[in-house]
Formats: sequence, structure tokens, C-alpha cells
Amino acid sequence: MISPADMMLFVTVVRAESFTRAASQLGITKQTVSERIGNLEKRLGVRLLERTTRRLRPTGAGVTYYERCSAIAAQIEEANSEIQQRQDEPSGLLRIASPSLYGRRFLTPVIASYLVRHPQARVELVLANRRIHLIEEGLDLAIHIGPLDDSSLVAKKLAEIPFHFVASPRYLSKYGSPSPKDLGAARCIGIGAFETWEVAGVKTRIDPVLTLNDLELACEAALAGVGIARVPVPLIREAVQDGRLKVLFGPKPAMMRAIHAIYPSRTNLPAKVRVFLDALTALTEPEPPLVPNPRRKR
Repeated sequence: MISPADMMLFVTVVRAESFTRAASQLGITKQTVSERIGNLEKRLGVRLLERTTRRLRPTGAGVTYYERCSAIAAQIEEANSEIQQRQDEPSGLLRIASPSLYGRRFLTPVIASYLVRHPQARVELVLANRRIHLIEEGLDLAIHIGPLDDSSLVAKKLAEIPFHFVASPRYLSKYGSPSPKDLGAARCIGIGAFETWEVAGVKTRIDPVLTLNDLELACEAALAGVGIARVPVPLIREAVQDGRLKVLFGPKPAMMRAIHAIYPSRTNLPAKVRVFLDALTALTEPEPPLVPNPRRKR
């Protein structure tokens, strides 16, 4: 089989009109050029070049072969150029997975900015409150909140979200403010059937009066006086500031949850992933401390 590389070498030699100049352009020796052209002619069974001491020119068969090879070379150059441009400019479909809360509250402005800036790009956002199998599900990028459990993926930390225990004034007036050791008997709103909550070093396995799989619903239930919830600051900031929710057990967060963007590999990262990651990092701001506003009516 004739090597495409030798066909491209022949094109270079014809254009340069010299083995020496072609060798210089390609960074190889003149002898290597001569040997490869000779082998190409043997495999084709035809003489492609007329060699004299003064000049080098293609034969009739060489002219025909040059025209075909030159057209192939142009297509190869065009393909390489197109791929390089795609590495610089995002294009095509970017598939992202995210927990529902983060996707609704934080990803929308990032996606909007990305699509406005890059008209050849498209985005598919999958909201899922479950473990995501990035490669198996054909995803380019996923947002993960909490401990990482797959070391084969690349993870870029975006931020940390503080969680607090909160309850409504209605609940506290009826049941009182619990101490850390009283949590097991309190009416709790859980995200899992049997969660372990920790306060001041005391760990308690709670038996929720209400179990949900959505933090926004847990926050709404706490506002309605159902019980105590452990929820992230972005959901409760306004309610705490206007007195509709009270932070329990002091100002220190109940826990911190890291937010990571995960993707399959750092090697040859597509422009659509790289540029979106840059935008996501730029638009992700640290969560300020949760401070009740004493000036508002309670």
C-alpha cells in the first residue's frame, strides 16, 4: 500500500522543484527524500520525475499524479484547519448534567452567556438528583455536589456551599429550640430516610417526620412549620434575613458541601468544554456568610 505521507512528499518536491529545498521544508535529509520518491515510483511502476543536474520536473504521468495528490493535500490541509478552528471556537452540542437546584439557580446565566457569545454552540442540560455516569450517559460535563467518588474523572472545584439547620418561629414556639442531643426526638425534615446529623460534635441518626428528595421543598416545609431542616444558604438567606426562618445551634454552618465540575479528561479538551468551564469559573462567586438582618420585622 502506498503511504499518503509519500504522496504528500511528492507534492512538496514538485512545488519546491528540488529535493534539497523539499528536504529543508520538511526537516529531513535530501537522501531520505530521494529514497522515498524512488520507492514511490517503484510501487507505482512509473517514472514521476525527470532529474537533471540543473532542474527537476514532473513527467507526463507525474503531472497527472501531482494534480490528484495536490487536490488530496488541499483537502487534508482544509480538514486540519477546520479541526484547529474548532479547538479555538466552541461548536456543536455540549451535554451537561446537574443537580436540579444548582441547575435552576446557577447554571442558567452561564449557559445564556455561553450561547450568546458562541452562536455555533448548543447546550443540552439534564437536571438529575442522582449519581451521574458521565461517560456511559454520553455527557461532556457534570456538576457534582458533595464528596467525589470516581478518581478516574477530572474534577475542578468551583465553590463550597454552607448548610444550616433552620426552623420557623411557628415551629419553635410550639416545640421549643432543641439542644444538639434532642435532635433525635425533634420533628425533622430529611432528604434521606435515615440521615445522620452532627451538631457540636454530637451525631444523631434522625427519623424524619417528612422525607423529600428536593432541598427547595425541604425549605418550603420548614417555612410552613413542619420541622427542622438542614438546607443550603442560597435557599434560606432571604427567609432568615426577614425572620421567617431561624438559624439553630449558632452561626457556624452545619456542614460545607464542595461543588465540582467533572469531565472525562484533561487531554485534548474540546473547545466547547474548555470555554464553558472558563465561563462557569468566572461567574461562580463565593457564598457570603448568612447574617440575620435585625432591622427587619420578625
